[in-house]
Amino acid sequence: MATAPADPPTSLQQVQLAVLAKAPLPGLAKTRLIPALGPQGAARLQRQMTRTAVHTALDARLGAVTLWCAPDAQHRFFRALRQACGLRCRVQASGDLGERMHTAFRLQGRQGPLLLIGTDCPPLTPGHLRRAAQALLDGDEAVFYPAEDGGYVLVGLRRPQPTLFRDIAWSTDQVMAQTRARAAAAGLRVHEFETLWDLDVPADLLRWQAWQGQRQAAGRPPVPA
Repeated sequence: MATAPADPPTSLQQVQLAVLAKAPLPGLAKTRLIPALGPQGAARLQRQMTRTAVHTALDARLGAVTLWCAPDAQHRFFRALRQACGLRCRVQASGDLGERMHTAFRLQGRQGPLLLIGTDCPPLTPGHLRRAAQALLDGDEAVFYPAEDGGYVLVGLRRPQPTLFRDIAWSTDQVMAQTRARAAAAGLRVHEFETLWDLDVPADLLRWQAWQGQRQAAGRPPVPA
């Protein structure tokens, strides 16, 4: 008989979570998948993946979860998530990805350690989030889950570190390497966990479909469209 997972330590609730998400608008969301899915299909996938990321964040049972929305927080999908899940929604800053991430750390991270994720990593689990949170509480200043494509799917910081987000070649295979070099130059104590995959380009769709099949085989409900 399976036993329920133990509740995470109360101390982990000191670590907050930020989820960066684009509204599921055709032509805005998952644009690199439009050649395979079309604008409407890419937007529908964005809804699925955002729901997955939000429920992963909530299931980790850490601190407050904030959904950072783009281009604004008024889309009906964001309003529905806020109502259903009790999320706080804020609007992402303007600028490149680095500026948007740093703003989330600067504003939300004032209350303590913060983990930041996007919506592109289906295999990210609540356990991954709890391990990253514990590493921050244990003294690491920055934590990462690298991505197979050379970026990262999670960054966590004990306090804001603007140097990690400036002049990075975003959306290239150099992101993690450049960030690693910045962290070393700043003398930060860094913990890198295992590399995970994310869903960005048409070639990743077969993996996404296999992941959904694994969820169903394990008796977990399918991610709603």
